Amino acid sequence: MSPKRIHLCIVAGARPNFMKIAPIIRAVERQAEVFDYRLVHTGQHYDRDMSDVFFEELEIPKPHYHLDVGSGSHAVQTAKIMMRFEEVCLEARPDVVLVVGDVNSTLACSIVAKKLGIAVAHVEAGLRSGDMAMPEEVNRMVTDAISDFFFVTEQSGVSNLEREGHAAASIHFVGHVMIDNLFHQLDKLAHMDTGAFPTADFKRRHVRYGVVTLHRPSNVDDPAALAGIVAGLTAIAAELPLIFPIHPRTQARIREFGLELPAAVEMVTPLPFMEFLNLWKDASCVLTDSGGLQEETTAVGVPCLTLRANTERPVTLDEGSNQLVGNDPARMIAAARAALASGRSDSFRRPALWDGQAAERIVSILERELTKGGV
Repeated sequence: MSPKRIHLCIVAGARPNFMKIAPIIRAVERQAEVFDYRLVHTGQHYDRDMSDVFFEELEIPKPHYHLDVGSGSHAVQTAKIMMRFEEVCLEARPDVVLVVGDVNSTLACSIVAKKLGIAVAHVEAGLRSGDMAMPEEVNRMVTDAISDFFFVTEQSGVSNLEREGHAAASIHFVGHVMIDNLFHQLDKLAHMDTGAFPTADFKRRHVRYGVVTLHRPSNVDDPAALAGIVAGLTAIAAELPLIFPIHPRTQARIREFGLELPAAVEMVTPLPFMEFLNLWKDASCVLTDSGGLQEETTAVGVPCLTLRANTERPVTLDEGSNQLVGNDPARMIAAARAALASGRSDSFRRPALWDGQAAERIVSILERELTKGGV
């Protein structure tokens, strides 16, 4: 008689999640004799077209459940996810719910699972910015408070979790599934005809360029903060052409606050994963308030200027190619000039265990721990 398979529920809700679940699903599918999994897409990121494109490019199978929660305030969105995910758990009866990152779906599904007595595994656990004004920080801290398995991307996460009183045996430093996905996609990109990408013309026209992303409410909803960033980008663009895949909400705020970016900042619509990767991997620098992009640029040594006052990913500062510049134009300009003067270096230091094998470690640990627990 064959042993009972481990029933795993993998949750994703927003685009940053998709890059993290892709390598985990590949690793789980290689262990089909051990794991039976269900993929749940909460629909927190409700742009169906962009979600479908990301799933196709990242080789993620069609979700078993799509909750279609859509937009709403943090409370409304979280409540919708909890109500609909409870139905999934009662039907699917998973042994463990695996959540990734720090979005509302991460928090909501963790709470539901824990209330139903289902084990929770948090991938990217232990990250802390120290800024409780960030919704993601609240999500991270609450999720970690109730998780059973902590899969950590960098040593700071281990230290944070231990300081918060979690048992060392439940904390697993495994590396970063985001980097697993990055290496996988870079290998695919090397065998693709990238000349068909709409942004290929921009790359042909510019030997050196910078890439901008901007979406955090603390930057785009604050007139003074956004004005500072626009002033910094305007000055940098006079020396380095910039391309800006701009979120509609960010674009609306720029107009609302009476701001304007020069023609040297080329604004395009949000890009599919592979086209965006093809763009930023060859950039002279990236200016962003994204958390994941700080890590991806560090993994391949692209200078990253983070438009925030803090980061929950300190390894990107200590060992990587990232630096904090906030929304101060003078700091942005000085950092961009320094990055251009020094150029990209092949001698960058990639953080420990960022080797493309994090998902395999996670799956191995879950098999060992859940089998040991009698599942």
